[in-house]
Amino acid sequence: MKVCIVGAGAIGGFIGTRLAAAGRAEVSAIARGATLAALRSHGWRLQIGGALITAPVNASDDAHALGPQDVVFIAVKGPALPALAPTLTPLFSATTMIVPAMNGVPWWFSGASPLLGGAPLESVDPGGRIGAAVPLAQVIGCVVHASTATSEPGLTTHRVGQGLIVGEAMGGESERTRKLAELLGQAGFEVTCSARIRYDIWYKLWGNMTANPVSALTGATMDRILDDELVRKFCTDAMREAAAIGDKIGCGMNQTPDDRHVITRKLGAFKTSMLQDAEAGRTIELDSIVGAAREIGQRVGVPCPTIDALFGLTRLFGRVHGLYPVGAPHA
Repeated sequence: MKVCIVGAGAIGGFIGTRLAAAGRAEVSAIARGATLAALRSHGWRLQIGGALITAPVNASDDAHALGPQDVVFIAVKGPALPALAPTLTPLFSATTMIVPAMNGVPWWFSGASPLLGGAPLESVDPGGRIGAAVPLAQVIGCVVHASTATSEPGLTTHRVGQGLIVGEAMGGESERTRKLAELLGQAGFEVTCSARIRYDIWYKLWGNMTANPVSALTGATMDRILDDELVRKFCTDAMREAAAIGDKIGCGMNQTPDDRHVITRKLGAFKTSMLQDAEAGRTIELDSIVGAAREIGQRVGVPCPTIDALFGLTRLFGRVHGLYPVGAPHA
């Protein structure tokens, strides 16, 4: 089986190295700059449990050089995908499984959700450029429950978690999803096949939609955010609004925000991905994590003043620090 990882950062490097080391697939990568140079020099590298896992990789910055794949994992940062997506079409055949392993609400969420009318979400797919390049019928949704980081280009460090949830973007079960789950399971991942992947995406968003931006704004680890009663209440209010949006789109929550806070506390003093990006001076993924929830709320008629405030504050923080574009058309 031929597998390509688009974006060999923290998540892409984690998935790519594990798959390549398992030996059940030929695993290539689309990368650029220092990451591409590192992959060509050292191959896949993953630090996990005190050990360094390595494996060979065919890495390129040109999709034509790699050709059609059986599986394509897209693991780039959300802001990069609109420009990148049209260049990826040489990787796709009529049977390629396209698996976005990205933060927040993916570009395909609206097209696969009858209650949202199918129009592109401008927050994550401005002008519908991604949807035009990536066939919705070939998309398999993916939710990553793992914490990883890149300590240097081409070197991924695993912290905690091995969980992956996969499922058809349009819902239901399929043989191809089971085959993908089997491939990932053989590589050591804890894989769940879901017939309701949009719910799984919304459930994860429900938890990290507040954690990520609040941590970036304050510089606080998650335990300190939850320890502050006023900040915790602010997060709870935003989560209630997101739950109301979920009710409208068939992704109703069966927990309260306090239930979710208890689960999050068990993770301890961790830094969210957005805080890590802010500290490293990287563009923050605000649109897929907060902007999309806000846009969906507007589309289904759910007022979300707390989410609006969270988006506005974090957007301003990002612009002041050069972490969020000033002229974003959807913002």
